[in-house]
Amino acid sequence: MKTIGVLALQGAFLEHECYLNKCIDKNDYDIKVQTVKTPAELELCDALIIPGGESTAISQIAERTGLYEHLYNFVRDRKKAVWGTCAGLIFLASELRNESELVKTLGILKVSVERNAFGRQSHSFVSECDFSSFLPEGNSFPAVFIRAPVIDHVIDERNVKVLHKLTSPQGSELIVAVRQGNILATSFHPELADDIRFHEWFINEFVI
Repeated sequence: MKTIGVLALQGAFLEHECYLNKCIDKNDYDIKVQTVKTPAELELCDALIIPGGESTAISQIAERTGLYEHLYNFVRDRKKAVWGTCAGLIFLASELRNESELVKTLGILKVSVERNAFGRQSHSFVSECDFSSFLPEGNSFPAVFIRAPVIDHVIDERNVKVLHKLTSPQGSELIVAVRQGNILATSFHPELADDIRFHEWFINEFVI
């Protein structure tokens, strides 16, 4: 049995747990979902989802509770799978373009990230994205962007694969999904899409 942990320090961890359990029920995966708040709970995991929320709070709570060092080591273990969504993407990044003093990142994902790239929460939106280049039958996926970051640029083009770019109203291309080996990162919130296909793909591609 594989165990997928969901970091539960702050943010949309319950939604990820719900979607993972829907995947398990649908596909009869031999997988357990583990809420992660302590080093002992993290130790049980084969994979970890770092949810959306407030990256500053996640970073500060991880440091205050003594979990940061364990997370730092976990994401560097190539036998483990990791997925960061929105704030999770920020927490994984090796470089922040703005407000870098507010977040002590895990520094594993070789990208530069701009926080709150689309503005305030009132500027949140849903974009029907074509993910079919990597997501089976993923030609129309409702990607939810809430105070979302974007990847300003890839630092290590050799090891980081860009999975999807979003075209802005100004016509520029914004990187919103990447893969670096066993690490997946998305600007958007698949756990808020009312669609479990992205979680199924993560399980099939990264975990089992």
